[in-house]
Amino acid sequence: MSNIPDDFHYTSTHEWVKVDENGVATVGISDHAQEALGDIVFVELPEPGTEIEARAEAAVVESVKAASDIYSPVSGEITQVNEALIDNPQLVNTAPYDDGWIYRMTINDERDLDELLNAEAYAEHCSDE
Repeated sequence: MSNIPDDFHYTSTHEWVKVDENGVATVGISDHAQEALGDIVFVELPEPGTEIEARAEAAVVESVKAASDIYSPVSGEITQVNEALIDNPQLVNTAPYDDGWIYRMTINDERDLDELLNAEAYAEHCSDE
């Protein structure tokens, strides 16, 4: 079974978001997603300063198997990207919830989080696939 932290929000397309005490949202792909993709070889990062809508394409992750679009779980402005992924995209595989995050953003409306899955619902979603 994949690792699914309780304090994150998830999408049905396998992105996660965690909001810190300062309101900064960090986004990445789930352990389940990186397992399904296999070895990540490239991450196309978004541009900081980009305004993005929830469910819009934000980044691309390429593995030895396929390229997959990464969709923004919430609407807001991208404020930072994980530049470590440029030289070490495998961080998405080895630490998807830590060093393998993809970007950070400010959220326009925290009510967007209410439309996402909690850990229990995401685990059920993964088991149904």
